[in-house]
Amino acid sequence: MSTIERRKERLDRGIKVRTEGIYAVSSWQEVTYLVLPRLILIVGLLLLPLLIPILGFSPYWKRVVSMAAIYGLLALGFDFLAHFVGLVSLGGAFFIGVGGYTAALLNKSLGLSPVFTIPMATVGGAIICTLLLLPALPLRGVYFAIVTLMYPLAIMRIIEALNIFGGTDGILGVAGFPNTWIEQYLIILIVIFALFGLRRLVNEDIGLVFRGVKDNDQSVRASGLSITLYKAIAVFIASGLGCLGGAYLAHIYMWAGISQFALDFSVIPIAATVIGGGGTLVGPLLGCFFLVPISEWLRTFGTLRIVFYSVILMAFIMFRSEGVMVYAQRKYHQFQRWVKV
Repeated sequence: MSTIERRKERLDRGIKVRTEGIYAVSSWQEVTYLVLPRLILIVGLLLLPLLIPILGFSPYWKRVVSMAAIYGLLALGFDFLAHFVGLVSLGGAFFIGVGGYTAALLNKSLGLSPVFTIPMATVGGAIICTLLLLPALPLRGVYFAIVTLMYPLAIMRIIEALNIFGGTDGILGVAGFPNTWIEQYLIILIVIFALFGLRRLVNEDIGLVFRGVKDNDQSVRASGLSITLYKAIAVFIASGLGCLGGAYLAHIYMWAGISQFALDFSVIPIAATVIGGGGTLVGPLLGCFFLVPISEWLRTFGTLRIVFYSVILMAFIMFRSEGVMVYAQRKYHQFQRWVKV
């Protein structure tokens, strides 16, 4: 009587053999293997607003979820610029502030509703940020980062000194959202769309050019392509995500002020990228949904929260420097099954 020999092989072996792009699948098991992580992410984000009251959390934590999503937009932009274009940007606060003030001015001056102010502030703010950063595009590394960091600090002092745009009081009475459900689910859907849109973008031909600019810009220039143009496109995309978050934030709090230029909007996306894993896009997003609630919870410790915050970051840097998402992706692709020989 013959015995059936079996051996272990990785779940993704057949898919990887056929195509690295993972478009050819031959069974429902392979489809499940590919779709399951994305499905868990989408369903998890959509269930968050529903789980908060069920788990007994106060309505305040619904606002925290919206804030985490806004930080997620900033983290997506930072990860895209840093790991796909080679531009390390500390301008999260710059983008948030420009988007917030633009939306508030459109609403108060022209009487436009959030339906119009948010997209207009997204595009208009991205154009403003890109034009202001245009002289800095030839810079790389820490030099570009310093320039992006100086803009929000300078704009805060200009608004305060000249007492424009409401001065230190800010622009009050900005229109809000009809209810919290629209506020929460709209930003979550925007984040999901931004994540998968960016992932598709970096896998297209233009994504190869972005990587070329990052890895060897001289070869891109030798191909007859404008490095400045592609950097400007990348900055426009990243700043658009940040301005979208700023416009949304102005309508959530029904106010726009100089605190929207606070450096928290520049620092937390970087910390979330460290925790989630740079270059994955989804890692920084998940890092925000971990880090923002943690930072809010640590407020109960007063000034000691900075100590706990630092310990968490140090632990991730020392023991999981690659980021949670990179580690999780590697483990997921290492799953094995028994197959007949």
